[in-house]
Amino acid sequence: MKKCWLILILALLAAALASAQTQEALEAVREVRKPLTGTPMEYRVVDGDTTFIDSLDPIWVFPKGRGISSGDWRRYYKLVYNFNRVYPYALVGRKMMAQVDETIARDVTKRSQRTAYIHDVERELLRIFEKDIRSMTISQGLVLVKLVDRECGMNPYTIIKNYVSGFAAGFWQLVAKLFSQDLKASYDPKGKDAQLEELVRIWDSGQWDSFYYSIFMEYPRKTVIKTETLDSEVRKR
Repeated sequence: MKKCWLILILALLAAALASAQTQEALEAVREVRKPLTGTPMEYRVVDGDTTFIDSLDPIWVFPKGRGISSGDWRRYYKLVYNFNRVYPYALVGRKMMAQVDETIARDVTKRSQRTAYIHDVERELLRIFEKDIRSMTISQGLVLVKLVDRECGMNPYTIIKNYVSGFAAGFWQLVAKLFSQDLKASYDPKGKDAQLEELVRIWDSGQWDSFYYSIFMEYPRKTVIKTETLDSEVRKR
């Protein structure tokens, strides 16, 4: 009787071991059958030796020359970050201003039409950009003010004065002063805004992503603007 139990136990152990080995084999098969991920690399076989080939994005080297403090570099890195955040808005602003000017020249025949059209544009711009503008920091707003002047050829104060009224321009200039900003600030590409001008040049050259990566070791987060044109039209009267 004891032998029967011993045989039964050995049989059960053998079955369990076989089951474990089978399960392990199945797992190995599943592992092999997993879909491959990643990007295939180019390779060349020369005299029996395989050499894998890949291309790397260019990097920018920033030597810290004498006289440049760590604080200066931190401010520069912050400027790069803020520029990446707000420059697309300045570019879209230039397109929208050109559209407004073209619409006024083509369709406006009365002062009342112009007033109503500008009012409609203001409301549309507020609907499109209010949430984004409110999420910007003060330093980002200051960079945007300078870039608007560069792209549109007019500082924000002049834009408000020309399209709305001198009173409105004065009011918003007062508000800006409360936040240590100046809507009349002019863009100076060869002076105080030389670093900004250099960033614009890098952006226009198509090298912005690699430049940004060289600083932050990650690619820039893209600013997505839903529309680059306005729907407002001159009201027919």
